[in-house]
Amino acid sequence: MPRYLGPGVYVEDNPGGARPIKAVGTSTAAFLGHAPDPHAALRIPTVISGFTEFQRIFIGDDTAASGGSILANAVAGFFANGGSSCYVANLASTDGPLTPDDLLLLDAIDGISLVAAPGYTDAASYEALIGDCERRGDRFAILDTPAAIDPLERFERQSRSGDAPGTGGLRPRSSKRGLAAVYTPWIVIHDALSSAPIDQPPSGHVAGLYARTDAERGVHKAPANAALAGALGLTRSISSAEQERLNPQGINCIRSFHDGIKVWGTRTLADSAGEWRYVAIRRLVTMIEQSVALGTRWVVFEPNGEPLWQALRRDVGAFLQTLWRDGALAGTKPEEAYFVRCDTTTMTRDDFENGRVVVLIGVAPLRPAEFVVLRLGQSTAESRVDEG
Repeated sequence: MPRYLGPGVYVEDNPGGARPIKAVGTSTAAFLGHAPDPHAALRIPTVISGFTEFQRIFIGDDTAASGGSILANAVAGFFANGGSSCYVANLASTDGPLTPDDLLLLDAIDGISLVAAPGYTDAASYEALIGDCERRGDRFAILDTPAAIDPLERFERQSRSGDAPGTGGLRPRSSKRGLAAVYTPWIVIHDALSSAPIDQPPSGHVAGLYARTDAERGVHKAPANAALAGALGLTRSISSAEQERLNPQGINCIRSFHDGIKVWGTRTLADSAGEWRYVAIRRLVTMIEQSVALGTRWVVFEPNGEPLWQALRRDVGAFLQTLWRDGALAGTKPEEAYFVRCDTTTMTRDDFENGRVVVLIGVAPLRPAEFVVLRLGQSTAESRVDEG
């Protein structure tokens, strides 16, 4: 305690003890593909904050008149739909599939939450994207189906069986942790450079919708039932009956309605009976995991005893209570929405001897209202007369 030698008022800054945990960002995307200028920042992930910046870096003067590329249009669609920041990795101009080495270009970059490789719809590319997200655990892959999904019966059959690509359609393999989602069909847009109508894989536009939904409602809100800005039409219309067959397979449909072209699905590629089958739940839990991990780094090298456990219960509990108040968790009171345990019941003797502190966290996320059931009651004219 400071030593005061004279009369007067002294102000001390004493830490309150609590260390607030802040939610990590969830909407920074990374796009891999071929830029209009094949030599621009080749295999060097570059952060950009608008399509004008993409044009300056990745589009040469000789390509401006001829049109863009799938990558350029995906980035333009990302920003048009609400994205604010993304990384672009310009790959070598080859016709081969995406490889794990391509994904490793992004490995040292923190803060990326969404990953897409627009137009890469072969089995090897799917495997590279899903495998990398599952290896890391902190990124979510947005995938496209092949451009041609007609006839739908053949596409559906191959989606279930996993036939080889190039035969009319392929569903990516299941993601055990639910860290990927796939969208179909392709959309019709104006080329970002030539303005000509072209067919475009939707993953870039969908990533922008994710970012917009996160900013407006929160990561717990399903990025669905919202129009895709810049979408003029679809390469194939999908009916309600057809979607009933695709939805259980984890294939999210983009549908045309009177008020726009909308994302009309919110499934991941996890098992349809598992806990990770909804995009919003998977991304919310990932955000919680990453936020708690980052917000509790101060724990490292602290004495592993009750004062530390109490501090962890306090800080993590305060973070989860904020999420509950924001409507991200179910329950009418905090104890119905989450729990935090950190005591002798969560750690074994081996944990103590090896310097591990174990916090057990449980949350009850809100599930999206995917199926809305209205129950209507009718009363006959006679019954109304009798009641009168």
